[in-house]
Amino acid sequence: MTTVQACPECEDEVTIGASPRLNEIVECAGCRSELEIVALSPAMLALAPEVEEDWGE
Repeated sequence: MTTVQACPECEDEVTIGASPRLNEIVECAGCRSELEIVALSPAMLALAPEVEEDWGE
């Protein structure tokens, strides 16, 4: 069963697949933000953290 949640950035509807995984990244079609699934029951979305460069430190 798919779930629909509001994007935390633009409030557009984001469809989450039938078998979501914790920390899975989905994209909002409205604002193109990358969103992370932070909870499963009920499903909750948050902005995905930006990838930071690791300069070998």
